[in-house]
Amino acid sequence: QVQLVESGGGLVQAGGSLRLSCAASGRTFSNYALGWFRQAPGKAREFVAAITWSGSRTYYEDSVKGRFTISRDNAKNTLYLQMNSLKPDDAAVYYCAAGPIATTSAGRYNYWGQGTQVTVSS
Repeated sequence: QVQLVESGGGLVQAGGSLRLSCAASGRTFSNYALGWFRQAPGKAREFVAAITWSGSRTYYEDSVKGRFTISRDNAKNTLYLQMNSLKPDDAAVYYCAAGPIATTSAGRYNYWGQGTQVTVSS
């Protein structure tokens, strides 16, 4: 089992920045690929970014490329999502997830956090 706890969400003005963190405990953190997903009210959960177990490769949803950066610190068992130039459309509950491979498919992740709310005011 891997337990994931997100933090860092909040209210920010459009154009602002936030850094989300996801702290992991349980099984060896570095064995897992990690991802960030988000879900806005009335919408399906969508892929945001993913990173391989080593951190050597990252993947992004098109609308966040150039604005968001996913990273991980395996020594600290922590995943990050740096979000810059935030837009109202980025508002959602953000979830971190762990699984065997870095993929855009939510179904391929075995473990999920409880989510952290990001609100962007225009």
